[in-house]
Amino acid sequence: MVQKMKAAVVEEPGKLVVKEVPVPEIGDDEVLIKVKYTGICGTDFSIYTGKYSKDKLPLIPGHEFSGVIEKVGRNAVGLKIGDRVTADINMSCGHCFYCKRGQKLMCPEFAQLGIHVNGTYAEYVKAPWELVHKLPENIDFLKGAFIEPVSCVIHSAKAMQVEIGSSVAILGSKLGMLHAVVAKTRGAAPVILLGRNEKRLEMARKMGADYTINVKKVSDPVEEVRKLTGGRGADFVIEAVGTPETYSQALEMTRPGGVLAAFGITGVDDTIPLKPFDIVLGERKIVGSCAGFGNDWSDAIALLQYGRIDPEPMFSMIVPVEELEDALKELQENPELTKVFVSTEIGKREIL
Repeated sequence: MVQKMKAAVVEEPGKLVVKEVPVPEIGDDEVLIKVKYTGICGTDFSIYTGKYSKDKLPLIPGHEFSGVIEKVGRNAVGLKIGDRVTADINMSCGHCFYCKRGQKLMCPEFAQLGIHVNGTYAEYVKAPWELVHKLPENIDFLKGAFIEPVSCVIHSAKAMQVEIGSSVAILGSKLGMLHAVVAKTRGAAPVILLGRNEKRLEMARKMGADYTINVKKVSDPVEEVRKLTGGRGADFVIEAVGTPETYSQALEMTRPGGVLAAFGITGVDDTIPLKPFDIVLGERKIVGSCAGFGNDWSDAIALLQYGRIDPEPMFSMIVPVEELEDALKELQENPELTKVFVSTEIGKREIL
């Protein structure tokens, strides 16, 4: 008899249904994980609306998660039933040109859990055992479900090669406050965060940002950053919003010889004006950063384990999976919400 589980399925753009589906069957190289929590990501909303992964529907989304191992494939090493875990969501072939060079995100067979294959808005999920990470005792399941976004931010910081004492400006306060914490951890000074929501900017200051700029209250955000950086612009700039306007501003506030990290995802057809003259003579660099993988996950766990990052101020609430669709919409409309988690084990909302 086929075992069933509760899961949230995006059947078509704009249609999300919570229903019973078969529990995933694992292969020899996989483990089955009972999901505890899943954090809502902006990518989930894009999947729900059909902006992203439309050709993969129907799909169970969800990828920022934690849980407990329920079953273990025969080839799994170092894992056992009952282990508290999360998993790197980035799967690749392991043997192509890119994989051999440690660039698995470029692999032609690249797929992400909850984005290209069924994910974690469900009671159970399966994952390759080699991508599973055990949670240290002092990382609870909520923080465990936040390791994926931390790994992405760490990957971005590594791509930029942020140096001690360098100035960092970040556009976007939601995940930007996490970029600010990582920048400070790497010894950056000053760390400047730009955003539109005063509550998030206040939270960012408490978490370590040296300066915050409310873009709704200034006439020229670029000039404000220059004022704080000796008139030059920032050494490193992170775009974490994903609009043509903010990308143009990010490039303008990057000093000559500086680095712009492209982190925010725009629409597929979005473009920005680009002056090669300023790039060439200014020797500015632009680096793309998509997702954390490999050591980024181990580093994220270490920073959480030893308290270099405390994300709890960002945690807003937990909702039952039956309210996922409402929560996806609320996150777009309510700027007071930062990180919302989903659970199949609770019957009503819990405010954190």
